Amino acid sequence: MALTEVDRSLLSRCLEHQPGAWRDFVDRFIGLFVHVVNHAAHARSVRLSSDDVDDLCAEVFLALLADDFGVLRRFGARCSLATYLAVIARRVVVREMARRRKAEALGHVPAHQASLDGTDSTALHERRVDDADEVEAMLGGLSDRDSRVVRMFHLDGCSYSEISQSLGVPENSIGPTLTRARGRLRRQNVRTESASTSE
Repeated sequence: MALTEVDRSLLSRCLEHQPGAWRDFVDRFIGLFVHVVNHAAHARSVRLSSDDVDDLCAEVFLALLADDFGVLRRFGARCSLATYLAVIARRVVVREMARRRKAEALGHVPAHQASLDGTDSTALHERRVDDADEVEAMLGGLSDRDSRVVRMFHLDGCSYSEISQSLGVPENSIGPTLTRARGRLRRQNVRTESASTSE
């Protein structure tokens, strides 16, 4: 889809810092960014609170404002503005999710910000694992292909689609592979806890 005249005008107004332009831009695309945030979270089995969604949308807007609308100035008009912004937003959201998960794993996230992936213990192994030691534990006994799937999902933050395209494996085989790896880690943790209790 080509760039519409409405979006062309809105883009020009923003780049020229015209009064009210940024407010109009936010009103026009906030719905798109909320959709991108929710889609990215769903693809990664991440549960978000409404505050998380707001925070991630704010990160997208901050990225667009940086360097005097540097991202918007680089828009080449080879597609619709919405398509371009969706790609940018997804990159920002995925990067921010990975940063927050890593900070949470390292204990650097305040308690009130710890809801990004859900905080209940039953959800621990249903979300991405960012601790390298845990990922290595999951890899034990897996085939080379399955090991690469686990690494790409848990350490590189890739989506099922990206893993499928990169490794040439069916997208519907990735979920079962990750489930087997999580089950392996869960069983190892249970054995470790049982050994500790018996000592």
